[in-house]
Amino acid sequence: MSRSGQRTASLAELAELVGGTVVGDDNVRVQRVAPIHLAGEQDITFVSNPKYVSALTATRASAVILRPDLEYAGNVPQIVTADPYLAFAKVLTFLNVNAPVSAGIVATAHVAETATIAEGVTVSAGCYVGDNVQIGKGSYLHPGVVLLDNVVVGADCLLYPGVVVREECRIGDRVILQPNAVIGSDGFGFAPDGEGYFKIPQVGIVVIEDDVEIGACSCVDRAAMGQTLIKKGTKIDNLVQIGHNVEVGQNTIMVSHTAIAGSTVIGNHCVFGGQSGAVGHIKIGDNVTVVARGGVSTSVDSHQYLAGFPIMPHKDWLKVSSSINKLPELRKEVNRLSKKIEELENRMKES
Repeated sequence: MSRSGQRTASLAELAELVGGTVVGDDNVRVQRVAPIHLAGEQDITFVSNPKYVSALTATRASAVILRPDLEYAGNVPQIVTADPYLAFAKVLTFLNVNAPVSAGIVATAHVAETATIAEGVTVSAGCYVGDNVQIGKGSYLHPGVVLLDNVVVGADCLLYPGVVVREECRIGDRVILQPNAVIGSDGFGFAPDGEGYFKIPQVGIVVIEDDVEIGACSCVDRAAMGQTLIKKGTKIDNLVQIGHNVEVGQNTIMVSHTAIAGSTVIGNHCVFGGQSGAVGHIKIGDNVTVVARGGVSTSVDSHQYLAGFPIMPHKDWLKVSSSINKLPELRKEVNRLSKKIEELENRMKES
């Protein structure tokens, strides 16, 4: 991704882009997206939460993106759309992001003679491209990317500095790998041999489907046998660990510090909050949300909102959490009642 910061557009053009409707002067031109309190001339801002509508009275923005149900009677021209946050993302992309310009293969990159490089590919300084590697049209390798032998990278991929993709792994189209992501490192497999551990060769691969993004310093381990699979549309944050032979479903979100142990299967449209995780060899259904620091230790069915460890429905976890601060008082009360019961029992024995 490259950033221009120089493109401008009229409200009419932006409304067409986001599927919205203009209220006010549709010829107003904007150049930047900015927060309400920082916006100025030629800036467009957005509001999706009703509590921020009042802040528009003081904004200097040239335009605002709003939901249709928000009551705003000011003079700032509007783009009205059902999802202002999504519209904001599209406008920000349109105004600021250009596709990277191909620079070809830089002389200081190492590209094996047996590699197949499509047109429009950039291989930057310090990159290593091994034997029989295939790179699709328009993909961009920033400095220091390493693709070991027999790796396949699809079209229009963006690999940032320090990315390592180990041998045999396959990357789909339009995949983004942020700096220092590692795809295909050895899975954590060791067999006890008495006093120590015998390393189990990890002879499988990683397959990453189309439109996946993997964050900085995240690791996806190669399978012991077969494949570790990240399905299309999934977005993985920084510092996430995916173990060997894991399968992650389509359009799933994993926030920073999530860890998934080996051979676990995760469904489509799941969300894992920060520092959450799952043990190995379990199955998690579709549309499951695990909130921050939640730990999944058994298989769970689809369509659940879970929290805590051991994992439980979020509403139950809230009740448990709210009781924790009361435990010292409850302990005192239990001790008091225990003594009272003991006294009553002694009296009954005496009588």
